[in-house]
Amino acid sequence: MGEISITKLLVVAALVVLLFGTKKLRTLGGDLGGPLKGSRRR
Repeated sequence: MGEISITKLLVVAALVVLLFGTKKLRTLGGDLGGPLKGSRRR
């Protein structure tokens, strides 16, 4: 019951996309990824 399977991950990902929409996820990913990219270049 505590295992995380690929099927569960896909279901959760689909729910997140349905709730937030793809545009919002892109902007959120860009906002989160920007600082990470900057810290890797150092």
